[in-house]
Amino acid sequence: MIKRTLTAILLIPPVVYLIGWSPKWLFLLAVIFGIVLALREYFALCRSMDVKVFSWIGYGASALLCAAQALPRNVNHSVVLFLLVAFLLIISTFAMRRSMDLKDYLAATSATLFGILYIGLSLSCLVPIRFATQSFGGDVMVGMGHVPALSAGSLLLLLLFLAIWAGDICAYLVGRPLGRTPFFARISPRKTWEGALAGLAGSLLAAGAFAHWLWKTADFKTVMLLAAWIAVVGQIGDLVESAIKRGANQKDSGTLLPGHGGFLDRIDSLIFAAPALWLALFVLGSFS
Repeated sequence: MIKRTLTAILLIPPVVYLIGWSPKWLFLLAVIFGIVLALREYFALCRSMDVKVFSWIGYGASALLCAAQALPRNVNHSVVLFLLVAFLLIISTFAMRRSMDLKDYLAATSATLFGILYIGLSLSCLVPIRFATQSFGGDVMVGMGHVPALSAGSLLLLLLFLAIWAGDICAYLVGRPLGRTPFFARISPRKTWEGALAGLAGSLLAAGAFAHWLWKTADFKTVMLLAAWIAVVGQIGDLVESAIKRGANQKDSGTLLPGHGGFLDRIDSLIFAAPALWLALFVLGSFS
């Protein structure tokens, strides 16, 4: 518990800076770096299941997808779609090389493409959210003194991370000592309905406090609906990563973060919640 808390305390300040005030190039590099770390652990899990992967293609393709998301809004969707089709063709063709055993062909191509979609494409959605110019309220001053205002995109990302963090903390604090009813025992025996509901409640409470005290110009109902959507989809993302680990017979995806396991363990909810928020904003017209 102490290692878990100390790791979180050390990580929160740089993450908040990246969300709120970092220049575009630095935020983009940070997202690409995070994608590489997560893919590295994902590919290791694949190999532990004796599934061959084309890791360098996965790293390069995911970085290109992330860079494409930083393009102007009128072109980035087309470029991302073009890249996805190109990667499908390239990986499927590359896997037919002579040194590749054809019995591994389908598994290798599928696992590599899934990694690009699951991690690369999903986390690349953080980029258009961070630099969105439309939201559900104006910029807001936080704190006191000369702290710069948060942009619309920064507020949306802060809502995303607050909902996930609060949900994880509440699920852990309630589910660990009080959880009795298994939530999805086949995939994650420690997860319980008590913890899941506490996580949802924590996400909603954090979002409500955020909207009330910091994002006062936003529509309160919309913020709460987004927080509920983030919380539910984030818990599904947690289960998906747990299913991958259980298939690989691994407790953690790695050992990078003391008390938390691997980097993929720390961002499993974010991997699903980021594209889910992007989809919600797209439907609501924030990317029109």
